Amino acid sequence: MSHHSRFSPRSVLFGGDYSPEQWPESVWREDVILMREAGINIVTLGVFSWGLLEVDDDRWDWDWFDRIIDLLSNEGISIDLATPTASPPIWLHREHPEILPVDRRGIRYHQGGRLQWCPSHPVWHRYARRIAERLGERYGAHPSVTMWHVSNELGGGNRRCYCAASTSAFRVWLENRYEHIDAVNSAWGTAFWGHRYRRFDDVTAPLDSESAQNPSLLLDFDRFSSDALLGQFRLERDALRDAGVTTPITTNLMVSPSGSVADYSSWTEDLDVVAIDHYTIAEDPRRERELAFVASRTRGLDPSRPWLVMEHSTSAVNWQRRNAPKSPGEMIRNSLQHIAHGSDGALFFQWRASASGAEQFHSAMVPHAGSDSRQWREVVELGRRLAQLDELTGSLGERSEVAILVDDISLWAWQAGQKPLHDHPIHEDARHWFDVLSARGFGPDVVPPSSDLAGRSLIVVPSLYLVTDAAAAAIEAAVRGGSTVVIGPLSGIVDADSRIRVGGYPGAFRDMLGVVGEELVPLLDGEQLLLSSGAQMADISARLRTTTADVVEVHRGGDLDGLPAITRRTVGAGAAWHISGLVGAGFDDLVDRITSDAGLARRLPSSDDIEAVRRVSADGSWLFLINHGTADAVVPADGTDLISGECADGQFALPAGDVAVIRERVEKRATRPV
Repeated sequence: MSHHSRFSPRSVLFGGDYSPEQWPESVWREDVILMREAGINIVTLGVFSWGLLEVDDDRWDWDWFDRIIDLLSNEGISIDLATPTASPPIWLHREHPEILPVDRRGIRYHQGGRLQWCPSHPVWHRYARRIAERLGERYGAHPSVTMWHVSNELGGGNRRCYCAASTSAFRVWLENRYEHIDAVNSAWGTAFWGHRYRRFDDVTAPLDSESAQNPSLLLDFDRFSSDALLGQFRLERDALRDAGVTTPITTNLMVSPSGSVADYSSWTEDLDVVAIDHYTIAEDPRRERELAFVASRTRGLDPSRPWLVMEHSTSAVNWQRRNAPKSPGEMIRNSLQHIAHGSDGALFFQWRASASGAEQFHSAMVPHAGSDSRQWREVVELGRRLAQLDELTGSLGERSEVAILVDDISLWAWQAGQKPLHDHPIHEDARHWFDVLSARGFGPDVVPPSSDLAGRSLIVVPSLYLVTDAAAAAIEAAVRGGSTVVIGPLSGIVDADSRIRVGGYPGAFRDMLGVVGEELVPLLDGEQLLLSSGAQMADISARLRTTTADVVEVHRGGDLDGLPAITRRTVGAGAAWHISGLVGAGFDDLVDRITSDAGLARRLPSSDDIEAVRRVSADGSWLFLINHGTADAVVPADGTDLISGECADGQFALPAGDVAVIRERVEKRATRPV
């Protein structure tokens, strides 16, 4: 792990992206006055400043940057200093258009956006390293620069590049992974359509070839693209270290339920702090649950340390179909949700709303209306609340007995090539489980398949299409050791090379489950299958027969009438359940049956509208209670609310839309290990 300097803020971090270059210096002075009023203690500086620092090739203007750093420093505001490689200057694109990425059609993009570079191009590497080195040399020892931030949302606009440099780098990546071209042919099954390669130089980036392409090739190109972006992070991080930077270095990951641009589970060893950007979706009526899912997934990347939300929004964004503002109080709840799940701060994009440019309608801490506004008053109120929470910095999210396994590589494999079901958002299956388990007080962790499964009472494997042999073995070992596992539909279908595990579905788990799936059965629009309990399946099921499993539910009616739909098998000291299709009506009852079978007990006072999350440390535990509903509630709790100072003696009155952070009584937390 990188960890040159431990991320350990003494206060909950509060601030946001600051772009003083967009404003005259008279506004800078107003900014710091407002920052003091709100209790801001950190700003991210320099994200899009390259063209204003290096005004032409190796011609530099540091004066304005020195002045703003001095101004912030004099006010006691620390700085998360970004390398500005998210936005190459116009002069660089003019002189080196070859660094611009190429799309799948082979068309090179033009200047005018951001993240407009190929992560495999050597010319780009030279300029990116230089700007990072110069910043590190000038500000690496500055006492107010407490953290460094490499680029911005790596891969957000350039996840894949298909240029000649990318093809060359892809060939090297393949040779390192497979060593011999025959291993590539075997892994990809290139006998199909006769696409056998004679040597690595035959392989190209998968440019558009009109017809369907080899899914194993597409998956490996996704893996390569993730590694190329990680290589870009390492290049800039190492340049900073070589220049003498000793403070923590990170970048803002883009963790999402719908799939991330990179396999972040392979990035965490390189990050001094796991940091993310997150924006709620206005059209999602339960967007607070999506936030909780993403925050839980972020915590699951490395449960051994706190993380940081680097960007979220005070209100509306500017890139959704309809950019509705957040409701009164929603921004405060969002911020405290992230902290509840393990973030040691709440940072925003951005400090002051832009008057010009592509993001001029994106909300900010200081809106266009200025400080006489609801948004600003909520920012000040959030700062007041965060100042009460400093004692919990460094604490961790409490480990759950329940784990939901998610994996972006598996999602990429499902998205690569033609599949039986193309219009089902497979990523939503994990969130469906998360929402129901959370509302029942089980507080599930969302973790990658490579995580430690020891001590988990329930392991849910929802639609994990690609499963490695190692992950399948670890899941079976956990079951034999006493865990209950649920294998959902479309799980275990292909191996690490995206090759079908032949012999019957779900291949990786077939023997453990004691079932054989003869064929997948996608359903037509509006079609549903009835189960013996009255529950219903939609979208997909499977023609299933048992070998050693017990049948829990069968299909009623239609071509699958009387065939198994849900099964259970005792395996060692544990139990393995299989759900052959996507359950709609009746899903909640099914979850109740499974959690009861696993012997799970509620550990958090959650409900449909009350979100309860616990952070723990060797010194104490803190129970976050968040009322997302429109009615006041009384919630079980023992301790003192850090925000209001009110005591909870068995119960706590939580108004609609409000948040409490209960420092729990010692006797309540004594048996709760970190």
